[in-house]
Amino acid sequence: MSTPKIKTAVEEMVKPFLDENGFELVDVEYVKEGSNWFLRVYVDKEGNIDIDECGRISEYLSEKLDENDPVSDAYFLEVSSPGAERPLKKPEDVTKAVGKHVFVTTYEPIGGLKEFEGTLLSFEGEEITIGIGKKKHVIPYAKIASARLAILF
Repeated sequence: MSTPKIKTAVEEMVKPFLDENGFELVDVEYVKEGSNWFLRVYVDKEGNIDIDECGRISEYLSEKLDENDPVSDAYFLEVSSPGAERPLKKPEDVTKAVGKHVFVTTYEPIGGLKEFEGTLLSFEGEEITIGIGKKKHVIPYAKIASARLAILF
């Protein structure tokens, strides 16, 4: 099964449990590192998630994967928090991040830049506005390669 299909299958397996228990699915990755494959599921909740909750989710997902595993190769299952620099994968994630410090990269230069780190001032669906110092940068949402929360030192 292809990586996108694996991700979709895992999302469909775990989402009902997460929704029922007040957790949010942030991302699913199926990646090869060295000679090993990893199936990583990133989850969160309001007020942050703890290790015991990740363990409960891992146990639930392990049982579901034992019943109907979309992965034919051997792999390691990891369930964890997305961390302080949480990726902003979906428009809903970006909306929740308004007012927070973010790091955004773009597919092509916008105003001569491909990397932007500053305060996410707004998200209007088609574009975001990031404040960096006294400047505001308007970035088309379709041009964003990656976005994540960033820790301000």
